[in-house]
Order: sequence, then structure tokens, then C-alpha cells
Amino acid sequence: MNTLRQHAEQLFAHELDELKKADTRQRPTNWNLSPWAVSTYLLGGKLDNGFEVSAKYIGNRRVIEIAVATLATDRALLLYGVPGTAKSWVSEHLAAAISGDSTRLIQGTAGTSEEQMRYGWNYALLLSKGPSKEALVPSPLMKAMSDGRIARVEELTRIPADVQDTLITILSEKTLPIPELSSEVQANRGFNVIATANNRDKGVNELSSALKRRFNTVILPVPATEEEEIAIVSKRVAEMGKSLELPAEPPALKEVRRIVQVFRELRDGTTADGKTKLKQPTGTMSTAEAISVLNSGIALAAHFGDGTLRAGDVAAGLVGAVIKDPVQDAVVWKEYLETVVKERDEWKDLYRACREVI
Repeated sequence: MNTLRQHAEQLFAHELDELKKADTRQRPTNWNLSPWAVSTYLLGGKLDNGFEVSAKYIGNRRVIEIAVATLATDRALLLYGVPGTAKSWVSEHLAAAISGDSTRLIQGTAGTSEEQMRYGWNYALLLSKGPSKEALVPSPLMKAMSDGRIARVEELTRIPADVQDTLITILSEKTLPIPELSSEVQANRGFNVIATANNRDKGVNELSSALKRRFNTVILPVPATEEEEIAIVSKRVAEMGKSLELPAEPPALKEVRRIVQVFRELRDGTTADGKTKLKQPTGTMSTAEAISVLNSGIALAAHFGDGTLRAGDVAAGLVGAVIKDPVQDAVVWKEYLETVVKERDEWKDLYRACREVI
């Protein structure tokens, strides 16, 4: 059976194997690769045997090196940034490269409970035998501590503040008390936590200063240049199109460039030439959303067109990405269409297509 989405360690198993063979540098306890090999896995590069490792992250090399170096110490790592800056993507690949397993994951939501962070119970066994090791249901965090592996906590700021603070003892003392059994789980070497967080979504719970102090924070920035963002979007769209087996041509570079330019201009509040100030929408206009717009367009072109991505295929997705607030964002988008898109001769097709779906 074909899985819809493979884990990083499955999708890039061959690259991880080749890196492991070529990696002669010192590895921290319970790490599958050395810090140098982990950063090479994420950033890409050519090995001594000529094998080419693909780049998983396109951006500032130092950011990744700092993240990897943090995990080699006893400090936890917090990947911080606005939505769509590849925090979860980097987190998954770091865990895959270091531990060979990115599935020790707690997905943070407003409903995440303390039991999901620490441990739960098999209530049938609990009622019949009382508290016991057999009745204990370990969380992914507890399993990572026992195995000396990396645990991931996604969207930490979405978790209620009192549940967040469950991490304080784990990160400072490297132990998880189990008072019901008068025992504890002590973390083995190799254990660490990668958390992701952003401060732009509604419903965000600020981290306490006590918890912040137990993380090294690495901020993942939005792509610095248009060319960098185009490279990221092109790469991810091609990978996802292949994974989803979409029977369409990869989008032409000019179509990718146009979508990226729209996103960057609305995000920055100014046109690319800096001559016109623009109102900004309420959404983040992230790189991840640009990728989604193009993927949706490719699916439309593949199944309801001739397989070639055109303006009409991306228009609906583009409008949906911009207009999050039906009143405020609609004004912003219409103004952008009339003052910017309409005035660009090579964008007339996009202007017409977007006007049709408003």
C-alpha cells in the first residue's frame, strides 16, 4: 500500500545511508550521524565519494549549524518564526538525521493535555490491577527519554500554559517523575527536544520565562531574497507533484516567479521596485502558502486542463491565500489587482483570471 506522505527517514533513506557510510567524524552518544553530517543532510552537498546530497533547507547555513550544535549539548532547541518558514520541516529532518526516527511527536493544540506530554494509563489494566508499569502508556516524550532519542513538540505556543510547563522538569532535571509508581524515567544520553513555535496565530499562549530559559531559540527567517524563495518553492512543488503523482508538467519558472512576487509584495507592503506602497493583508503570505497555491493549480491543470499551468489555474488559490478576512483583505486584494497587477502588461492574464473569481 502506498502511503500518502512518507516520513523524512523513509523518503531520504538512501541519502542517510550514504552519509552514514561516509561519515568518519565523532558522533555524540546515540546519534546516527555526526553534527557535520546532520548539517550536510539538511543543507546538501557533495560527499568525498561523489554522492550528491540534496538540500532540504535553502537559507542561512549558520542557522542550521547553530540548531545542530544546540542539540549536541544538553539544551533543548526552539525553532521560532512566522508561519510558513519551514520550522516543522527542519524539525522533522533534524530528528530523522540524528535519531533515524522523526515520529516521536507531540502535536500541540489548545486541547493538548498533560497526559499527552507525560504519560497516560491503560484504564482497563489500571482498574483491574491498579497503577503498574504494565498499565502505563508512555508519551512520545517519555519514549524518547528512555531510548536516548529526539522528541518533537510542534506548535508549543498552541499548548495551554500550564501544560507547557510540564516540560520544565524534563528539560532542567532530565527526568520525568511518576508519582503513582514512586519512580521516575531518567533521560538517556542522546535525548533532546525540538520544539516549534510562532507568535502570529490566534490563540497563542506565551511561553513562561522559566520555560524560555531552558531552550536555545533559533529564529527561522522568511527567505531573504526573491531568488531564494523561488528556489524553495520550485523545489518543494516539484517534490510534492512527484509524490502526489500529478499528471502535469512542472510549472514554468515565470509562473513560480510571478506567484512568489505577489506573495513578497503583499508581505512586505511595497512593490518589488519600491515605488508603490501597498496595504498588507491580515494573513502571513508565507512561502508554504505559495507552495500550496501552485500545487492546487497544478492539480487543476492536470485534471481539468491540458496539463500546463496557467493563470486561471492559480487564481482561485491565490485569492484564497490572500483573503482571510472577507472584508479587510478583500479591499487589500482588489486595490493590489487594480494598481499593480492590471498595470503590468505581462500579467494581464492573471488580472483577468483573478477578477473572474472575486
